[in-house]
Amino acid sequence: MSLHTPLCDRFDVDHPVVQAPIGSVSTPELAAAVSNAGALGTLAVTWRDFEATRAAIEAVGDRTDAAFAVNLVLDDEATEFPTDDHLDVCLDAGAPLVSFSFGDPEPYVDRVHDAGADVLATVGSAAEARAAVRAGVDAVVAQGWEAGGHVQSEVSTMALVPGVADETPEDVPVVAAGGIAEGRGLAAALALGADGVWLGTRFVATEEADAHERYRSAVVDGAADETVRGTPFPRGWRGQPHRTLESRATERWVAAGRPPLDERDDADEVVAETGAGESLERYVDLPPLSGVEGRVEELPHYAGQSVGGVDEVAPAAAVVERLVDGAAATIESLERRRDDRP
Repeated sequence: MSLHTPLCDRFDVDHPVVQAPIGSVSTPELAAAVSNAGALGTLAVTWRDFEATRAAIEAVGDRTDAAFAVNLVLDDEATEFPTDDHLDVCLDAGAPLVSFSFGDPEPYVDRVHDAGADVLATVGSAAEARAAVRAGVDAVVAQGWEAGGHVQSEVSTMALVPGVADETPEDVPVVAAGGIAEGRGLAAALALGADGVWLGTRFVATEEADAHERYRSAVVDGAADETVRGTPFPRGWRGQPHRTLESRATERWVAAGRPPLDERDDADEVVAETGAGESLERYVDLPPLSGVEGRVEELPHYAGQSVGGVDEVAPAAAVVERLVDGAAATIESLERRRDDRP
């Protein structure tokens, strides 16, 4: 059975599935693999400098002729690179879609459209969805409280998506994010009024992601009740809540009463080193990438409550296929139950 929704028509994709940007773990190989599988791949560029951003976007374009997105975080606390200039680089490099999160997309929408690209905006409430629609975005991503990484909502996905869908016109697709890792989640999101799903945690555990092997293994082994939400890793993006897997670092933070960074006696300790030789201090917001060495367990293992639905490291294309097949099977099962009613 086909799962074709308005999201597919709007962005010319075969499947109503979007790979979340997943920060520094995202790679051109991952975004291209997802897009080549008929879904929408996304590349995080917020923390890349302009030269690296251009090179990464061009690398995606070299690997796929399908649509893909780049993501820019709008919160000034999150990046040292001015959004205006960064957006110019993205558009000049040929990004066909731009997703914005953690801020108001309105100042940038016209510029993206003038370049012939489309806009997605992540929201955490129905009010934010209304504002995004007024700004002229092409799709709205409703991110629920269950999501991994940095989270901009206080509402669960189950409650958020219907409210956002009710506030969004039919020509603006809604994408559900948070707590979704497999086909039943996609089927449920469609039932709630979404036109597709946005998955991050599931794509961390893929062969193309730049996650450290121990990070990917922790995601595969994790359970839904083994995450913590708050600000345990604020170095780099202060004040923004995030969800990670539980670890000795989060346990120390919780036991100490969840203190801010400047009240933690061990905050200046170096715990790891990047592949380029950069020292990583405790409570930095950078997840462990493939080249990191040291106490990897002290770095944030970003993951949402959907982690319990991740059972293996797999190629990104296989993740897309299983997700869509699982959703189709779930919908067919529901139809059989309806038909079997007395």
